[in-house]
Amino acid sequence: MSRRRKRFLCGHQGYGQTCHRCAQELQAKTLKATVREQARAARQEWAASFAQDVVDLEGLPKSIVLKARQVIAEILAGADYRRFKGKRLNHDRRVISIPLNYHYRLICYDTGDRIEPRSVLSHEDYNVKKPLA
Repeated sequence: MSRRRKRFLCGHQGYGQTCHRCAQELQAKTLKATVREQARAARQEWAASFAQDVVDLEGLPKSIVLKARQVIAEILAGADYRRFKGKRLNHDRRVISIPLNYHYRLICYDTGDRIEPRSVLSHEDYNVKKPLA
């Protein structure tokens, strides 16, 4: 008793009621579309998160943005800047530089009663010009 292969409407051949090859391709396409849609939603959510930042962080690497947000939140909550290896600048003691990593610095300004985050500078920008508060 041998089974005969039949030709489906799509042109493929097989033994079942439906073309399994076309079903797998359709499943792969829908999976790819949902992954693409999730990635698009994640990008939009990431872009929208910059609206509530105290300091402009757009255009910075993601790891720097996350670290800057964490340090800024702790500074605004009252943490001491020295906890993050922050130092006052010699030319203006009210300006505080907090390293985020080797390449980026968070610049803050001491108003007397609190510390205000002002900007995030790259190592090159930080060394070329003195950061103005």
